Amino acid sequence: MQYSLNQDREDFAPTLDPRMPIAAASVEETGLELSFLLRLAAKCATEQDTVTPSHLAERMKLPKVVVNLLVKELVKLAYFEARGLAGDDVRSDIRYALSMKGVEYAHVASRQSSYVGPAPVSLDAFCRQLGLQSIHHERVTHDLLIESLEGLVLSPSLVEKLGPAMNSGQSILLYGPPGNGKTSIAERTSRLFRQTIWVPYAVEVGGYVIRFYDEAVHQSVGTVPYPKSDQRWVECRRPVIKTGGELTLDLLDLAFNEGSNVYESPMHLKASGGVFIIDDFGRQQVLPQALINRWIVPLERGYDFLTLHTGKKFKVPFDELVVFSTNIAPKDLSDEAGLRRLKYKIFVNTPSRAEYIRIFGTYAKNVAVELRERDLELFYDRKYTGESLASCYHPKYLLDFIGSYCEFNAMPKVASLEMLERAWEGVFTLD
Repeated sequence: MQYSLNQDREDFAPTLDPRMPIAAASVEETGLELSFLLRLAAKCATEQDTVTPSHLAERMKLPKVVVNLLVKELVKLAYFEARGLAGDDVRSDIRYALSMKGVEYAHVASRQSSYVGPAPVSLDAFCRQLGLQSIHHERVTHDLLIESLEGLVLSPSLVEKLGPAMNSGQSILLYGPPGNGKTSIAERTSRLFRQTIWVPYAVEVGGYVIRFYDEAVHQSVGTVPYPKSDQRWVECRRPVIKTGGELTLDLLDLAFNEGSNVYESPMHLKASGGVFIIDDFGRQQVLPQALINRWIVPLERGYDFLTLHTGKKFKVPFDELVVFSTNIAPKDLSDEAGLRRLKYKIFVNTPSRAEYIRIFGTYAKNVAVELRERDLELFYDRKYTGESLASCYHPKYLLDFIGSYCEFNAMPKVASLEMLERAWEGVFTLD
């Protein structure tokens, strides 16, 4: 939360992000049905012998004023029974426990859906929030791009192509020989975007709960939430999710757990507002053309359709930078109509002689190996001739071998011509 000086009051007042979700002041403002919230509160009450409105407010991430209304209704329906004050102070919360009738009500609710936790947000609220925090609202500058690529040795012409592509928020295809930094470039996009976004714990659609917030991919900024913010949302950095050969069409659909009657969001939906990287594109068990066909509508129109097991379809925004990375020639991935959906196609070539030597020198410093530049130049001219092309990963493999060999033999770590030749034989196959 940012703070600015209020000159009139001579104190500090919070400057609120206008995109921040605001807490509901009533059941109606939660966007959820009263019956849904009552069932969720009853299920939360089964987690311990007695609960207070404060406990339920924290568990359900709802304002206490809303939870008090739910408790009042549960008491009226004879599902909750008062068990006295939670403390000695008369202002303490009242403790409540489920009655016998309430226990049965909670069990029936659990059979309908075993979800217990923060109240979900409505689909309308979810779509509205994604629009407010769209990745298209951020601008990638030249300085930001250079900063994000720090440590990578890339040609100026490649950087000039990356800038507009990253700034567009459209799909990008990075292609070229293996081992030249395509994946590293894609992963560095996480450093480009500085805004935070709000991610819901879960979304409610048609009475079903779809889990959304995932600690494995959503990095919370860890700030203390503003009291008036909607606690059902977690402030996070823009996510960067990477998948590879394991990607299937099924993983792009909702995952329904029949035992719990709860859904899990597909990985590309969790990447909303961030970056979704498909590494080793073309190495999946499903044909690349099929993956492109699955995303024709999302890539073209900016929205996707998902389907519940009941057959109900619903529309969600498709708001993310999609980066495909492959060492397969584009013509072998898809026809022209499919490739047209991938807006930017950027060739990542092998390093030049000067770039290779720069990469070698940088990594040699990192691993404390002495580099003899004249020996390296001779080595390069010997090995990289004809069809033998240099790759950005070669320096790391060669220097790692030299470091390990010298440590084993108690020798000074020096990348001499002799050691470079020995390393070449140790890490690369002979024709």
